[in-house]
Amino acid sequence: MKQVRNSVKLLAAIGLACSTASWAADKPTIKIGYVAGWSDSVATTFVAGNIIKEKLGYPVELVPVAAGIMWQGVARGDLDATLSAWLPVTHSSYYDQYKDKVIDLGANYPGAKIGLIVPDYVKVRSVSDLEAQKTAFQGRIVGIDAGAGVMKKTEEAIKTYGLDYKLLPSSDIGMTSELARSVKDHKAVAVTGWIPHWMFAKWKLRFLEDPKKVYGEAEHVDSVISPELNAKAPQVVAFLKKFSWKAEEVGAVMLDVQNGNKPEAAAEKWIKTHGSRVDGWLH
Repeated sequence: MKQVRNSVKLLAAIGLACSTASWAADKPTIKIGYVAGWSDSVATTFVAGNIIKEKLGYPVELVPVAAGIMWQGVARGDLDATLSAWLPVTHSSYYDQYKDKVIDLGANYPGAKIGLIVPDYVKVRSVSDLEAQKTAFQGRIVGIDAGAGVMKKTEEAIKTYGLDYKLLPSSDIGMTSELARSVKDHKAVAVTGWIPHWMFAKWKLRFLEDPKKVYGEAEHVDSVISPELNAKAPQVVAFLKKFSWKAEEVGAVMLDVQNGNKPEAAAEKWIKTHGSRVDGWLH
């Protein structure tokens, strides 16, 4: 009897696997572009990608690209979507260029912001105060990848505020490493940054005030799709329209990745422990 029960279970498992494989095989692959160096882009993309694959049954390909290539890929239809469109300021140049060739489904993270970030212990309060503290900051601002929107805005801020500072291109990892060293040594440092980001959960930081509004007001991170996705995968579009999460939610996934877990594992862990939240996006 035990052997019969085991055989039934095995056959049922095989049947389910075949059914799932057939279900996925009948659906097109969904290609989502993201910026691998941006921790929020990684967290959001891997969580959404896991849901699309495991809950909706679509094969998913997550494609790491630079921001400009990401927008171009969606506009050309080489990518089906990106969940990393910073608007209205950071990616304004990309949006202006491609807005007639993409569809903006709305914000997946509504409370975004970019600007210059400093440890809370420094005396400087505003971007306009940096010039007087040039020696303490060694006349430099530590940046991320050169093509990022926050880098372009920082170049503009240096001119607008008349700063005799050098903007040093780096990466998200390079920037946070420099920030970690400076905090450890209690030194003044200014970095290009944004929220959501795991560094705010690790250190006491703040944005420098921007009285001339070079960096704009609060932003939002949007889900942008290729128009063809509506016909290609309407279930995916319906999900992406509903998918929007909070700072503590995306922050939990970012911290998990920062602490050494792979993005796939961090996303799967979050989804398993937030079933009702995921169901709300799917129904």
